[in-house]
Amino acid sequence: MSKQKPREIAVRILQRREQGQSYVEELLEQELEPVALSPADRSLVQELVYGVVRWQLTLDWLIDRKASGRTQKQMLRILLRLGLYQLFWLDRIPNHAAVHETVELAKQLGFGSQAGFVNALLRSCIRERAATEQQLQDLQAAQPALGYSHPDWLCARWEQRWGAPKLRELLAWNNTPAKIFARLNALKTDASKLLELWTGEGVRFTPFQAGWIEGAVMFQLDLAASLTSLPSFQQGLFYVQDPSTLLAVQELSPQPDETVLDTCAAPGGKTAFIAQRMQNRGHIVAQDLSPERRQLLAENCARLGVTCMETARPSDIMVPALTRQFDRILVDAPCSNTGVLRRRLDLRWRIRVEELSRLQKTQLELLDQAALQLKPSGTLVYSTCSLEPEENRAVVEQFLALHPNFHLDRERELLPFADGVDGTYAARLTKAPDLQPGRS
Repeated sequence: MSKQKPREIAVRILQRREQGQSYVEELLEQELEPVALSPADRSLVQELVYGVVRWQLTLDWLIDRKASGRTQKQMLRILLRLGLYQLFWLDRIPNHAAVHETVELAKQLGFGSQAGFVNALLRSCIRERAATEQQLQDLQAAQPALGYSHPDWLCARWEQRWGAPKLRELLAWNNTPAKIFARLNALKTDASKLLELWTGEGVRFTPFQAGWIEGAVMFQLDLAASLTSLPSFQQGLFYVQDPSTLLAVQELSPQPDETVLDTCAAPGGKTAFIAQRMQNRGHIVAQDLSPERRQLLAENCARLGVTCMETARPSDIMVPALTRQFDRILVDAPCSNTGVLRRRLDLRWRIRVEELSRLQKTQLELLDQAALQLKPSGTLVYSTCSLEPEENRAVVEQFLALHPNFHLDRERELLPFADGVDGTYAARLTKAPDLQPGRS
């Protein structure tokens, strides 16, 4: 296999992304699945693709400084981004290799007449490396949105809320590859057995503890092999999820023999943890609109040994026949995902401020529907992976204004720069008891 192959794949993924074919994570999976690459080459493809997407705005700033007003076709700009990313963000690739491979790719892709321009721009950056690196540092201090490659409007909101130092911490967090965390599946094993298996599989692990996590159930993993190739994964002994996702289930506090509704449940991490907290006793209805996502939800829960769950479309249990009522309901609502931008790389470039009001409407509708399905004295938890007040406290306040028979018990927000996990919000609401005799 030629050394150029990983870069060719990376360029193809980045081109498809520019064409709007799909999210970059999906494109990476589609392109890597049918090809035989060594683990090192697969890692390089992912690093190149994700790095260029994360740092796109800053890379374009570097290009524009050197191009002297010269515009580039989309593919040529992708190549320049790729070359510059290797020069300034990847220490493991020698400068000469980054330049040579980028120039060769330009020739291969029909930009032979531009090969000299590509070579000159990249070599100029190498000659001025120290000065350019200082300029990049200065840019992060003076213009964080540009220096950390984030949308201006989002940075302005965050700086107003938390100040410039916290803003820069959050932006740096979003540009750092996400760590792998695993939750112990107590339905199938215990900590001592799982850790022994991991040791035999060559998995290095570190326990993760936090105030919203009960017991030794969460671990940070360092893998030498593919995650899905591990026997412990295939046997369903753990589930991969960020520690922040446990907050909503902790607030829900499901108990054995209860009935629980999990709305927007796919891919199933929270659903399976609910079942774990219920010791697989009781009944969970896990909803999702998409048949494909319901299938994924069912497969994940089957692997994890969840037997107390059924999947359903939202319409399956809604009006007019309000025959299903639940002790506890989790509304893990669709949101802007601004708390997980380091995992959802394209979102920083796709989300728009006007979408917050549209999402807010959907979130409130989901809560309204859930309120109809909750038993008197029941618990309703509303959660998002958004950092935006419009999607969090503002939605809860609107809901409470429309439903005076509900009370806010407590709410909590996890912030990357404060808690070291993905951003999330959870509010625990309680429905008033039904004081009218003869009603359930």
